[in-house]
Amino acid sequence: MSSARYLYLSIFSLGLVIFAVLLQQTGYQGVSFLPCPLCILQRVGYLGVSIFCFLAAGITLLRKLFHALALLSAGYGASVAGRQVWLLSHPEISCGIDPMETWINQFQLSQGIPWLFRADGLCSARLPAILGLQVPEWSLFWFSVLFLVLLATLFNKKT
Repeated sequence: MSSARYLYLSIFSLGLVIFAVLLQQTGYQGVSFLPCPLCILQRVGYLGVSIFCFLAAGITLLRKLFHALALLSAGYGASVAGRQVWLLSHPEISCGIDPMETWINQFQLSQGIPWLFRADGLCSARLPAILGLQVPEWSLFWFSVLFLVLLATLFNKKT
């Protein structure tokens, strides 16, 4: 894969995080979209894909390593998003405040950059759908696309 394509994937992943922050700050259809613990973990996955693709674009000597790390980040994000989609389809499993919220909010990043890494919402909250899908469903879709693109290009000779 060319450096330009890595940069495209990096910018796209970063754009998804920016969209999530904008959705959190402005809301949608009059509803506030507070990030839950699983949402924060998905942001970490997107940032991982973004950072590793950016590094793969710039450091050709270690491109395969960064490509593999971006692939792992996308797989990690897909598994977290898949868990949240499962929770949305099984709301009876949720028991209110998630203990993971306390754990995530104790990290230095959550205290230093709360608008990006602070978890305040419920993982099983049903919010207004965007173009027919819930945000976790969109996230699972985009993580799957990123994972498949990175997987398909992993063994490319130009990678």
